[in-house]
Amino acid sequence: MAKELTRCAWCLSDPIYIKYHDEEWGKETHDDKVLFEFLILESAQAGLSWITVLRKRAGYKKAFANFDAKKIAKFDDAKVEELMVFDGIIKNRLKIKSAISNAQLFLAIQKEYGSFDAYLYSFMPKGKPIINKRKSLSEVPATSKESDAISKDLKKRGFKFFGSTICYAHMQATGMVNDHIVGCCAY
Repeated sequence: MAKELTRCAWCLSDPIYIKYHDEEWGKETHDDKVLFEFLILESAQAGLSWITVLRKRAGYKKAFANFDAKKIAKFDDAKVEELMVFDGIIKNRLKIKSAISNAQLFLAIQKEYGSFDAYLYSFMPKGKPIINKRKSLSEVPATSKESDAISKDLKKRGFKFFGSTICYAHMQATGMVNDHIVGCCAY
């Protein structure tokens, strides 16, 4: 008989969550395209549950040019109106417009730092991910001093829908911080 895997409790309510937890969440990536995808998705999540966004991820991929920042940065008002009636995404005009302006700002950071990854990791201790040793979900914070600093700098640059809590979720998603519970199969 196969032994049941131990996973972080937050992901057990839905097969989409389990797949995301096992295959993506907390896995370190330095790929700017992936970092940008999560920037778009995490920003869309503001005020909503993450499962809502995960269920619409394919729609976001289609609507937002396969998360191509250069293409999104060129979206105009006509494209915004098109996206406002597209069923595959969260139809929030402010979030759609912020995805466009955030793409423009993302490209500016890439130009300034060489990559968005280099920018993000400039805020990390010794430029490395943080590996936590949490024993329970209740120990996982909503923010950190690093997410506060990144969010503050991004806000100063003009980013929208990327406060410290959203930033910390982005850091968890992309492996900048490992918040898998000790004993989790993905720790």
